[in-house]
Amino acid sequence: MPVLELLRYYLWITPHLLQIGIAVIMFRRGLARLFPWFFAYTCFEVFEFALLFTADKFHIGTVSYFSLYSIMNSVSTILRFGILMEILRHLASSYPVLDRVLKPMFRWAAVVLLVGALMLAVFAGGNRTNLSWFAMNMLDRTVLILQTGLLAGLFVFSRYMTLSWRNQVFGIALGLGVYATADLIIAAILTQTGFARAQLLDYVGMAAYHGSVVIWIYYLLKPERVRLADVHELPAHDEVEVWNQELDRLLNR
Repeated sequence: MPVLELLRYYLWITPHLLQIGIAVIMFRRGLARLFPWFFAYTCFEVFEFALLFTADKFHIGTVSYFSLYSIMNSVSTILRFGILMEILRHLASSYPVLDRVLKPMFRWAAVVLLVGALMLAVFAGGNRTNLSWFAMNMLDRTVLILQTGLLAGLFVFSRYMTLSWRNQVFGIALGLGVYATADLIIAAILTQTGFARAQLLDYVGMAAYHGSVVIWIYYLLKPERVRLADVHELPAHDEVEVWNQELDRLLNR
């Protein structure tokens, strides 16, 4: 078996075997209730892998495999948006007034990013030799711009407001961000080069996903404990409380 084919199978199979471990860890530690969208996404990715791997091995046909992949990818995309909302909820859970401000900001940011991504999809050029593949790639890129932009906004906002991220929430967001950013870059390249380079860039995408899964495992296994550095960050926490109180006063005028 050629080295590249062995690498392909490794990058395809290993992350999903690790995701079975993630699902078991989450179930045994009660994290499935704390992060239901992420747990559902993890289980679905294992199911999707089993289905697509079987379809690939039994050679059900290019068109059928393409259709099956498109359906699975659509469901996966919906679940990733659910994870984003879950991250937002955990981020602002300690500050109810900030939560009231964050959600409208999150919605408006989503609208702006969606409009920008759609305009880019309409006016951007690209290789259109395979129209069905080109259309799916452009749709995928639009969704990835939206997801990557929202994740970047959450990171920037939390940093600016000095909000404390719980370790597991940060790990889920970081892993999702790595995967979404890599996929966005790949989708942008493929829009210009066409289907011919898809197989080569698949290795990059699978490697990025492998890295994301490793990040998730690390943060889920990492014990949640208070560090000395957290004590030194108490003034920043008090500053956020002031923000919380001021926002409460302004919103209730």
